[in-house]
Amino acid sequence: MRGSLKLITGLLIATCSQIATAQQAPTTNPYNGNKRFEQLETILPTPNTYRTASGSPGKEYWQQRADYDIKAELDDVERKITGTETITYFNNSPDELPYLWLQLDQNLFQKDAIGANTRTGGIAGQASFTQFKDLTDPKKYGYNILSVKDAKGNPLKHTINHTMMRIDLPVALKSGASVSFSIDWNYLITEYYGRSGYEYFAKDGNANYFIAHWFPRMAVYNDVYGWQHKQFLGQGEFTLTFGNYKVALTVPNDHIVGASGELQNPTQVLSAEQLKRWEKAKTATRPVLIVSQEEAEKAEKGKPTGKKTWIYKADNVRDFAFASSRKFIWDAMQVDVEGKKVWAMSLYPKEGNPLWGQYSTMVVAHTLRSYSKHTVAYPYPVAYSCHSTSGGGMEYPMISFNGGRPEADGTYSEQVKAGMIGVIIHEVGHNFFPMIINSDERQWSWMDEGLNTFCQYLAEQEWDRDFPSRRGEPQYIVPYMKTDPTQQVPIMTNSENIMAFGPNAYAKPATALNILRETVMGRELFDHAFKEYARRWAFKQPYPADFFRTMEDASGVDLDWFWKGWFYGVEPVNQSLENVEWFGIDNIDPLAKNAAAKKEADAKRQTMSNIRNKTDIPKTVVEENPDMRDFYNTYDRFATTEADKKKFEQTMASLAEDEKKLVNSNKNFYVLNVKNKGGLPMPVIVKANYEDGTEEVFRYPAEIWRLNDKEIKKVIPTDKKVTKWTLDPYMEIADIETEDNAFPREPEQPNRFQVFKAQRPVQPNPMQQQQKAGAVQGAKN
Repeated sequence: MRGSLKLITGLLIATCSQIATAQQAPTTNPYNGNKRFEQLETILPTPNTYRTASGSPGKEYWQQRADYDIKAELDDVERKITGTETITYFNNSPDELPYLWLQLDQNLFQKDAIGANTRTGGIAGQASFTQFKDLTDPKKYGYNILSVKDAKGNPLKHTINHTMMRIDLPVALKSGASVSFSIDWNYLITEYYGRSGYEYFAKDGNANYFIAHWFPRMAVYNDVYGWQHKQFLGQGEFTLTFGNYKVALTVPNDHIVGASGELQNPTQVLSAEQLKRWEKAKTATRPVLIVSQEEAEKAEKGKPTGKKTWIYKADNVRDFAFASSRKFIWDAMQVDVEGKKVWAMSLYPKEGNPLWGQYSTMVVAHTLRSYSKHTVAYPYPVAYSCHSTSGGGMEYPMISFNGGRPEADGTYSEQVKAGMIGVIIHEVGHNFFPMIINSDERQWSWMDEGLNTFCQYLAEQEWDRDFPSRRGEPQYIVPYMKTDPTQQVPIMTNSENIMAFGPNAYAKPATALNILRETVMGRELFDHAFKEYARRWAFKQPYPADFFRTMEDASGVDLDWFWKGWFYGVEPVNQSLENVEWFGIDNIDPLAKNAAAKKEADAKRQTMSNIRNKTDIPKTVVEENPDMRDFYNTYDRFATTEADKKKFEQTMASLAEDEKKLVNSNKNFYVLNVKNKGGLPMPVIVKANYEDGTEEVFRYPAEIWRLNDKEIKKVIPTDKKVTKWTLDPYMEIADIETEDNAFPREPEQPNRFQVFKAQRPVQPNPMQQQQKAGAVQGAKN
């Protein structure tokens, strides 16, 4: 603003829009090859009859199906799973399949696994026992495939390629046909690592089991990749086919089990008292203990006297997992989710209390309701939250393994509490992404982690207004976006090749979606489009283009520039308010205009030379010689002539009423000069603070950068004088440098330092330490 008013003359000829256009005219090609607002047709795959240009499944969309009948036993002594399964595979594709591919994810833990052999890094000054155990454990982990047979019991030729297995069919599986085959296998369970395993409790000698990717599973065959048989290296998770499961799990008879699916034989595995509590939980408004802490502690001290088989049924799911332990406390209640009764349940050892008993199942219920509101109604009959180790969590259909453990004395920090609630929301939320909206995790981590983290943020804020969400708000992604671009990769990077996995696969896409919702699209348009994406692709397998296209199709908003910048690039957002110029309309009334000019001239500051010359120069030449004077020595340049008055009257008579109002309005015109220093174009949001204490926010879409992506000028008319302008006042766009967002600039704050009395640094004194230790030992003797 520079503090001074500049008068706009000739306003009656040039409109404000013309002035703005003149200020914007670029002198060189502003694009410099970047073309940030080009459409994505050359990047996205060509639409077809399977996946349309609108982002919806096409009329010929198809996907495979795999049904499983599994019988397995958990050996609590050997820490071993032994199982047999019958898979019925339905070929809904238009292709004949001469062979089938299955996933053997437990082979990730073999000594020669690709995941381990491609892991790099040295040994720092300190390392955990887990790191060394991973390198030195003599046990042979991974699958032992005992047999692969067809429906008649004949052996099937099969080839194992690390974490994948190919079964060669005697006759190619025709389109529309199905095939059944069986596999017998076993494997040693690892300690909880790589998303499944067991946690051992040395004090009571028991273990909690969290069993996942525990049986050979069908790989996906689809219209995008054919067979998706990318090896499991440990980071990129799972790509799976929907199907129906019947699973019989045999465990020690003192174990409590939770699993994907609905328990089919409760009367055979639960006591009469537990069944009574089960019935009570159906109508309870708070969790009911099916197994109490007292009962769980009693079971910890006992020994199994036999075995029990828990039978589960799960329809239209992509996977199956379970948890089992004699240590489990079990609470449950049925909750209404979009008009349907759903079991919300938790399994946890006493080490999880008091946090888990108070919060876990309530958080499960809230998550199901929140996600159902923002996506699709939860379709399954149950959702479990199981307390695993104290770290993060992992998700499977209808069941999740979650961390968050109090101290041994039952106390906990606020961070542990928030972390536990957040991880339960996140992992239970995965029931929607990717368990229902079945994205390809092995290829695109962000499609489940990013979308789920965004919904997690929404659910956290609905849980508690002051919830300390770690991801979602734009300012939280700023530290990552400020890092060296050479150490970043675009969101659109294969799961196994992502650097900074947490920020890139979780936080950045979640932040991008929040910015779309709050700033670019608005809640109404975003919520409709996001929900439409979930509806279209529920129980189907979407890819990035399907998401991008649906969000545009359902909202009517062109977002290609946004996907290009946020998902295909690594440039940060960095807008700078370089300068503000203040203009006002020149008063064309000659009397008023000349009076103002005279007042300004009279008020003109005297220079030091003027002041000193008044005394140092007694008389000037003109003062001493009157004949040196002429017309201009007496001419009043501020006088108004009759010609001036007549011209003014003629001008006013020629104006329309709205033009007269504009001339007399005393409007202010501010020209804001904004630079795009980061490269990523974003909406320009600017707040004006007026001198009367009020404020106003002006919003301009990102397309404001389409003709010049480096620097723009924008004219903003106001009725009141502005004392301060601020870019991105509500921290909406993840601007990485806010020091240049205000004009006039904010005054710098002083750097603070502490004042203290000088003290001599404490030096190690081994002699003193030994003497103290000896004195203590002598006192004991």
